[in-house]
Amino acid sequence: MPLKIKDLHRIHDWLWEVPKSYRSDMRVPARIFASEILLNDILRDRSIQQLINTTTLPGIIQAALAMPDTHEGYGFPIGGVVATVYPDGLISPGGIGYDINCGVRLLLSELNFPEIKPQLANLAAALNHAIPSGVGKGGKLKLSNQELDAVLTKGVKWLVEKGHALQEDLPKIESLGSLKEADPAMLSNHAKERGRGQLGTLGAGNHFIEVDRVAEIFDADSAAAMGLFQDQIVILMHTGSRGLGHQVASDYIRVMLKAMPSAGIHLPDPELAGMPFSSVEGQNYFRAMSAAANFAWANRQLIAEEAREAWSKVLGNAGGKLSLLYDVAHNIAKIEEYAVDGQKRQAIVQRKGATRAFPKQPVLIPGSMGTASYVLEGTEKSLEVSFGSTCHGAGRRMSRHAAQREINIEELKNSLQSQGIEIQAGSLRGLAEEAPQAYKNIDEVVAVVEKAGIARKAARLKPVAIVKG
Repeated sequence: MPLKIKDLHRIHDWLWEVPKSYRSDMRVPARIFASEILLNDILRDRSIQQLINTTTLPGIIQAALAMPDTHEGYGFPIGGVVATVYPDGLISPGGIGYDINCGVRLLLSELNFPEIKPQLANLAAALNHAIPSGVGKGGKLKLSNQELDAVLTKGVKWLVEKGHALQEDLPKIESLGSLKEADPAMLSNHAKERGRGQLGTLGAGNHFIEVDRVAEIFDADSAAAMGLFQDQIVILMHTGSRGLGHQVASDYIRVMLKAMPSAGIHLPDPELAGMPFSSVEGQNYFRAMSAAANFAWANRQLIAEEAREAWSKVLGNAGGKLSLLYDVAHNIAKIEEYAVDGQKRQAIVQRKGATRAFPKQPVLIPGSMGTASYVLEGTEKSLEVSFGSTCHGAGRRMSRHAAQREINIEELKNSLQSQGIEIQAGSLRGLAEEAPQAYKNIDEVVAVVEKAGIARKAARLKPVAIVKG
């Protein structure tokens, strides 16, 4: 029977709980950061039921968490955060997702909107031309076996060595753009072949490049420290590990499903398939996931270089420099330390559609196409209540198939153009799938995480050009 609001315990206006007593196999409570308005949207799908299922994972700590943008995913809800005890807690490929290290990067320009407006259409076209997008599209950098393994091992550091990236970008990337646990030997040949030609490509689905203007500053000091100013033009990019990461997930879900019975692990949904982190299967997956994460950081770095080239081609010296604000993942597992029951403990934190939000760290939250995106700042409180995590976007409220059925593409295009937004899209169907109506209200989502104290608003961005596959 579907859950209803009355089944949940209301802790605050922005935090709800399904108590451990709700189901006999729950090891910890399930907690949802949401307003009542958002909760009504969330209850329309299976995301809270999926969150309850994750509370059964061996080694889970404190609570399973869902962010206000949560929606139904594979096994785990998207917008879910689960921490299991290190080193023997369960790690699940479904807890990271198929697009390993899908994430967001923000480039800052020195120009304001009036300065760029006459060249906006040319810039959108140049970005679309420079950055390969769409299903299966290949990149310009063709990698040998040795080069691909080097990318998987070193991430962005390899691109710096080869002159495809700026050394100054590294400190502005989560984990410096490289996880040291990466091991290319843990990837199948099929995974490598799927990724070989895709470095520097955007892909399709909800991946995009946006030219945005800073529409509103909320915290002048935080914004200034990040290099943000009113009406500034910025470039936001959202993509991940492409086919390589998808294949890593597919390969290891099969491995976990096969290994679980002999390990005595029984879970309420096979999509939760996982093994203890310390097991051979757990270690092999973590090393493969780390390599795919490195590939994704390198992918976004190369896309940033392609964006810089397009910017320079259109604007020349007048365009100035595009500097990196930050690059952050929202589908990843990390070993981190938290205070649990008064003691510091290491945990395997699995974020699926959730963004790391450490104190003073920039947090990038893309909204739905044509609405708004946010730059937030992480907080100390996030370490106390959400395993250093916050939301990752607006969150779907309508499936892709439903969006294709219900949204009129011409009306959508006209709506975007009436707002002065330049559009470059390889697929009209893709536009419909990502229409604002298909997503929750990003302003409401961000209001919840700010009220919860797990991130604070620095600036709001409005799109002026959109590039999609």
